[in-house]
Amino acid sequence: MKREGHIDVLINNAGISGGRTTPREVTVDIMEHVYQTNVFGVVNVTHHFLPLLDNSEHPVIVNVSSGLGSFGTILNLETIESKVNTLAYSSSKAAVSMLTVQYAKGLPHMHINAVDPGPTKTGEQFSRGAQTLEEGTDAIVKMATIDKDGPTGTFVNKDGIIPW
Repeated sequence: MKREGHIDVLINNAGISGGRTTPREVTVDIMEHVYQTNVFGVVNVTHHFLPLLDNSEHPVIVNVSSGLGSFGTILNLETIESKVNTLAYSSSKAAVSMLTVQYAKGLPHMHINAVDPGPTKTGEQFSRGAQTLEEGTDAIVKMATIDKDGPTGTFVNKDGIIPW
């Protein structure tokens, strides 16, 4: 970073689930733990990298969200996400979506989008994902490599725009 003086793409990909707790079992401690990584982590990393992104000719930020944070997706009874009730994780990913919109509005010289990688096998807590890690990166790579006329302030998955 010191040598180049800029970065062109920032991908905010950190996320934790908060465990398999029912809404009745969720505590403030669980919420704070999940939000610390999934929400405040996005703000912290973005804040610290903005000076380097400002030096890019075409800065792009990709915030990895989830269909579990999409009101439209979880309320659609035809989706797998509608069968899952994860209060801490889902609400944190909905917050990431709002961060995306607000950053996009406030930083119009950058392209800032949220991406739902889909149900991906990413580790022990997400071992039942329907797709491989490689398949889960498709939408992220696509948004990270958009051109200067690409979208900003959107929420997409591998099939295109998804509802907030």
